[in-house]
Amino acid sequence: MENSQFPFGKSNYILIAISVALIILGFILMSGPGSTDHAFEPDIFSARRIIVAPFVCFIGFVMMIFSIMHKPKTK
Repeated sequence: MENSQFPFGKSNYILIAISVALIILGFILMSGPGSTDHAFEPDIFSARRIIVAPFVCFIGFVMMIFSIMHKPKTK
């Protein structure tokens, strides 16, 4: 059997897991009640939903790119 190597190291997988968690957290922060035909929900314009959540998702996606491109240390 040939010696197969994984494409990523342990640190890459840890960074990918953290990135996925940040992206999921960002989408959870974006969620909430929406406006209907009968009632307006002013919470759709809160800072959490239009500033914080997209920023958290963006950081998660940038971190995902970094974690994929990061070269693991060789022994």
